[in-house]
Amino acid sequence: MFKQAFYLLVLLVFVSACTSRRNITNNSSPFIRVENGQLMKGDAPYYYVGTNFWYGAILGSEGQGGDRERLAQELDFLKSIGVDNLRILVGSDGSRGITAKVEPTLQTAPGVYNDTILAGLDYLLMQMAERDMNAVLYLNNSWEWSGGYGQYLEWAGYGKAVVPAVDGWPAYMDYVKQFVQSDTAKALFANYVDDIVTRENRYTGIKYVDDPTIMSWQIGNEPRAFSDDNKEAFAKWMASVSAQIKSLDPNHLVSTGSEGKHGCEQDIALFETIHADPNIDYMNIHIWPYNWQWADKDSLPQHLERAKLNAKNYIDEHLLVAAKYDKPVVLEEFGFPRDGFQFSRESSTDTRDAFYAYIFEQIGDMERENGTLAGCNFWAWGGFAQPSAEHVYWMVGDDYTGDPAQEEQGLNSVFSTDTTIPIIKKANNRLQTVQ
Repeated sequence: MFKQAFYLLVLLVFVSACTSRRNITNNSSPFIRVENGQLMKGDAPYYYVGTNFWYGAILGSEGQGGDRERLAQELDFLKSIGVDNLRILVGSDGSRGITAKVEPTLQTAPGVYNDTILAGLDYLLMQMAERDMNAVLYLNNSWEWSGGYGQYLEWAGYGKAVVPAVDGWPAYMDYVKQFVQSDTAKALFANYVDDIVTRENRYTGIKYVDDPTIMSWQIGNEPRAFSDDNKEAFAKWMASVSAQIKSLDPNHLVSTGSEGKHGCEQDIALFETIHADPNIDYMNIHIWPYNWQWADKDSLPQHLERAKLNAKNYIDEHLLVAAKYDKPVVLEEFGFPRDGFQFSRESSTDTRDAFYAYIFEQIGDMERENGTLAGCNFWAWGGFAQPSAEHVYWMVGDDYTGDPAQEEQGLNSVFSTDTTIPIIKKANNRLQTVQ
């Protein structure tokens, strides 16, 4: 009897020690994680107003488009207004000289990489680490501006990639919907995931899997099925990629990059299916009032209240899903045009400022009954860029403004001189008190 009691006591002590050790490990983990439906950084909940900085790796390079002096200036300014979370494109795919595609490209052919862009990504992560900033790195794109789906299909033998600006949107949709059905295209992307996730930073000597600067690996920018017939194949592909990333890197969060219901063929059940997967750590949504026809370009102020109401309803609908799985939600992409649908740095942003302020109020709202909106990344950071006065769309040699090459340069960009800046700073100051 004494022996049994003794062994039971030893077992209890051992279990207690293991539990304590596990708790200490979690609390002292340098990696952002999810606990009890919240993003956690260190011992505290992590709420943030961040931005999209998709061109960061290009800016960090020493080749075409590189500008490390500007990069340092941008990062310092962002940090000064409380922005410490940047959503970044790992790199674009395919040939240069394609209408509306970001240059320079990273993956010039399957498994063949532009080393200057990889060095730029390494350098960017090093600079962010020095400023205690975190990166969400997305690996693919549904849209043509970085290659993505269309480029993998071209490499897989489906003919020349369709360009919406040249061939039209219906032709583009018909083309890219083949991606989730193509084993060859998906395999090429899987190889790319292996190469990037297992990379080692040349400047720090730290493997990406061990770098807490990275908050999350993201499957893609606005991944879509592109047809009702593709829903099952799309969900299976998303599950496959998330499992692949987790097998390579158990330290980091994995996210989808989804727009929400709008990017799931207007099917909230499909959104739930892809985000219920245990390898997906938190849920993503995007909101685009102008693109989704909640506001017209000729009457932006008149449609502001409608945009706010629709945005709140959209957020709440997805928070209900997230609450079922005890996962937080991040609104990682949203934008609003400059007043009068203007593009220049000098144009005003009064209506956008009001919309942004409303969105920022939703972050970390403890009054909500269902789910947690943990953060947002507005689209997009233009910072100190000077858009060309000679043309509207991006051309090689122009500054990167935040608006991709297929969009009017400056339209959705937040510049360092905008009246939006104090609103961003105020929002992040408030979130410091929530944390």
